[in-house]
Amino acid sequence: MKHWLCVGWLALALPAAADASPDALKWLHRITEAAQKLTYSGTFMYQSGTLTEVSRITHLVEAGTEFERLEVLDGSPREVLRHNDEVRCYLPESRLVIIERRSSNRQAFPALLPASLVGLTEHYTIRKGATGRVAGFETQSILIEPKDSLRYGHHFWVDTRTGLLLKAGVIDENGRSIETFAFTDVRIGGPVDRDALKSGVDASRGDWKVVNVRTTRGEDNRWVFHAPLPGFRKVMGVRRQVRPDLPEMTHLVFSDGLAAISVFIEPLLGGKPETGPFAMGTINIYKRIVGDDLLVVMGDLPPSSLKQLADGMERK
Repeated sequence: MKHWLCVGWLALALPAAADASPDALKWLHRITEAAQKLTYSGTFMYQSGTLTEVSRITHLVEAGTEFERLEVLDGSPREVLRHNDEVRCYLPESRLVIIERRSSNRQAFPALLPASLVGLTEHYTIRKGATGRVAGFETQSILIEPKDSLRYGHHFWVDTRTGLLLKAGVIDENGRSIETFAFTDVRIGGPVDRDALKSGVDASRGDWKVVNVRTTRGEDNRWVFHAPLPGFRKVMGVRRQVRPDLPEMTHLVFSDGLAAISVFIEPLLGGKPETGPFAMGTINIYKRIVGDDLLVVMGDLPPSSLKQLADGMERK
């Protein structure tokens, strides 16, 4: 499970129509640009149901190069360091470091939006909401409402001066908030202490295992999807090998421009894993066995959407 959550930090670009005010779309473009081009540091809280986590993030842009460190401060310790497209995921409890080149421009909060927003309005209505304050900053809220039951809604609060996303919520089909990211304090602009971008763990000792995830273009084309989700198109298809002693698995990513679905197809390695629906926060997971393969479909969508996609998969 942990390698899905680390190496599957998703890759997105998008599909077109116009059901949004031009001003609301401009705010979304500001969010995308600010997350990539601004230097910022701060602490934010994640909440989903009874689960809460506090994380610290430092993001530096210097001469067009991005450096980032994300550290979870409570619960299971995790730390992610990024230098442009190279990502290192540190899991101290497992004494494990996972290294991968990320083919995506999608990151963690506050960089939740992909670089391209083309076609987002085909399946969502986008409008401006009320103004307010988050972490001491004046904000403009943006509402993104789905046009069907296949996806969730989103509510963003944006710093009016810089365009940085300061708070984000996911809204279910009943209008309830099921996930929230929010800065409790944030500093926008430099300077940044370089030590804040260094790992806080010493993984050089012999009891740590370093895994270089090998990713190659191409995929297993022997699969067909009989129940594709409207608006979702395949934006990535690669083969991954997490360890030399494990077989390759296929990783596909589908996106409607905001929501994303990862599909992992991997050979069964003895035993019979649990199947059916699972959840980790708002990331829903659906597992299904087809022949000698395990299908794992996961994404920030309602469980019924993932089940529809997974149950429609079969070998040619």
